Amino acid sequence: MIVQHRPPLHLTYCLNIHPGESWADNLIALRDKTVAVKRRVAPEAWFGAGLRIAHQAAEELTASAEARAEALDFFAANQIYPFSINGFPYGRFHAGPVKENVYAPDWRSPERLHYTLQLADLLAAWLPEGVDGSISTVPCSFKPWITNQSEVLAMAENLAAAVAYLVALHEDTGREIHLGLEPEPDCYLETTAETIAFFKDVLFTASVAEVARILKIYRSDAETLVRRHLGVCFDTCHVALQYEDPTESLRAYQFEGIRISKIQLSAALRTSSNPESWAALRPFAEPVYLHQVKGRASSGAKFAWYDLPTALEELPNFPDVEELRVHFHVPLFFTGAGPLQSTADTLTPDFFHELRGGICSHLEIETYTFDVLPADVHPGDVVKSIAREYSWVNEKLGLGH
Repeated sequence: MIVQHRPPLHLTYCLNIHPGESWADNLIALRDKTVAVKRRVAPEAWFGAGLRIAHQAAEELTASAEARAEALDFFAANQIYPFSINGFPYGRFHAGPVKENVYAPDWRSPERLHYTLQLADLLAAWLPEGVDGSISTVPCSFKPWITNQSEVLAMAENLAAAVAYLVALHEDTGREIHLGLEPEPDCYLETTAETIAFFKDVLFTASVAEVARILKIYRSDAETLVRRHLGVCFDTCHVALQYEDPTESLRAYQFEGIRISKIQLSAALRTSSNPESWAALRPFAEPVYLHQVKGRASSGAKFAWYDLPTALEELPNFPDVEELRVHFHVPLFFTGAGPLQSTADTLTPDFFHELRGGICSHLEIETYTFDVLPADVHPGDVVKSIAREYSWVNEKLGLGH
């Protein structure tokens, strides 16, 4: 929904909270869940949608002009306007192990490029006039998968091809779409510093040169286009996991002229490191998603584990660790359970002041782990839970509802 006109600020929730890989599944979620959320949150206003369209659904929609037109009719009839797509998970995202497979195919592969361009075509057809569109995507790759510089250059070339396509799409349709790489723990892009370095050392060099070659333009013009169509999807859970300050990270990207394509409002689990906390974390060690763990000692030393089960096995051998942060998206309104807290308090008034000031026009609530939350912290009905998150965000934005 439009929460502010000047500068523009659109708010949505990410539909990756709802299971389904086919477009039929997505449409059911829109009809049964999203429409119900709209009734609670914005019954009289147009309601923004943050779609999650898997590869299967993208293929189905690309092959059927009728399905695309029917979708547009559905959006219009229900006063829903899609302005963002989560293009991070390519395949299955619920009802079975996902783990590191969520990063595949990565940006080394033509499959990732092709899928992303399909999403761009769909979004361009559905975007309202005058509204820009965002697509979030994997942070290049899972860090252990990248072993040499040729793979880095392959990613740079595919991202350049995506930019060139988005430039042409803008010229053809008038719809400006930007792609946001989403830094995440243990991925090729993980910290703010790593991401800024990748933009400066790779994207603003190799990718710019490739865009200039494809479009037959000057490199200075190509850099302008890369900066317009390629940026960062800023997930506040992921930033907090690095023990970074979200407001400072936002300002660091802004200083470097790197576009914030979308901000995903989310919170991680946070707790002290002791036997009571480890016991409280065990129900969160579920088999579907990768729950990276970051620890910090009183000295400031950092520790990391790829997944929560491994961390729980090894933490007794790390007595210096004082605090733990776990990549498990909990509802923004989660106020704690026993020794477990969240990182939502890193989203300070200064952070929300930056959002109202126009640092990014797209906000997306991104709590996707609803189906795997332990019973004793499960917030209940998903529609009511999403509506509560909207209320939390609106209050923080100073909107009063």
